Amino acid sequence: MQDSSTKALVYGGVFTALAILLTYVFAIQTPFVRITFGFLPLALYGALFGPWRAGIVGALTDIIGSILLGGSTFFPGFALSGYLTGWIYGWFLHTKRHITWKTAWLPFLLVMCLIHLGLNTLWLVLYYDKAAGAIFFSRLLKNLLCYPLEVSLFLLVYQHVFPLQAPKRDCSPIKR
Repeated sequence: MQDSSTKALVYGGVFTALAILLTYVFAIQTPFVRITFGFLPLALYGALFGPWRAGIVGALTDIIGSILLGGSTFFPGFALSGYLTGWIYGWFLHTKRHITWKTAWLPFLLVMCLIHLGLNTLWLVLYYDKAAGAIFFSRLLKNLLCYPLEVSLFLLVYQHVFPLQAPKRDCSPIKR
């Protein structure tokens, strides 16, 4: 995709709004576990525009969403997690010509292990002042169940959105 600043800004706004809706409005929420589809716009934006811009979209999604729809006070650790999540998706998915299961499993696994199970669990322990073990195991179960679904859903959406971005090829049988 053409990487102009205006296009990146417009897409960034649209994908941020989508991520906020999918993360805060259409979510199954418990105190320690949130099941959402908010990863999808962030991963797609990362594949389109790279790690730095996707990181900014991830942080803005958390900041704007928690202020407007969060229902509790803003915690900056989650904005850092949002930035790192977008950065990881952008770093691993942006330069790939064709994303398949073989290329998509790693960024989703890193986000699951480092961000969801690592940093976000730490932020929840600090925020709620609860035992890490109690929080970690419920989050581990959710992440193990959602990991294959997230990768599969990303690939399904990616394969339907990105063929529109692929360069046109001359498929006519007549050679010119």
